[in-house]
Amino acid sequence: MSPTRFASEHKWIYWGAIVILVGLVVTGIVRYESVKTGNETLSKANRLQEELVKAGYPSPDTDTVERLLGTDGGKVCEEPGNALKTALWKIQQANGAAGPGMRPVISDTKAVEAERIVLQVYCPDKVEDFQNEVEDLETDDTVRR
Repeated sequence: MSPTRFASEHKWIYWGAIVILVGLVVTGIVRYESVKTGNETLSKANRLQEELVKAGYPSPDTDTVERLLGTDGGKVCEEPGNALKTALWKIQQANGAAGPGMRPVISDTKAVEAERIVLQVYCPDKVEDFQNEVEDLETDDTVRR
């Protein structure tokens, strides 16, 4: 049997080997991206944990932070200066009463600072927008520690 005849009769072996090789390459690239993203997520979660502890906050669970914020900060970084989010946030900072007894309260300074720290770690380009939105917000040390 000549090599040319063998190659023409068994092309399926070559094509099969090529398909398997391409599949392995694609799988390798996908797995590499997954590991790379996981490392970046863990790195940012650890950095956020360090910054929060340094600022006097309790240490958050890094697994939870990784799931919630990922590599890009998730919902926190989408539009931190959005007027609607700010308005809803201000409403939620009320005294808990309903109807005529409902009134806004002075937010705790630490609550605003915590979001600023998250923005500094995950989306530093949005910190200035956030600062502009909350600069007129009245805050004070209202929560007992």
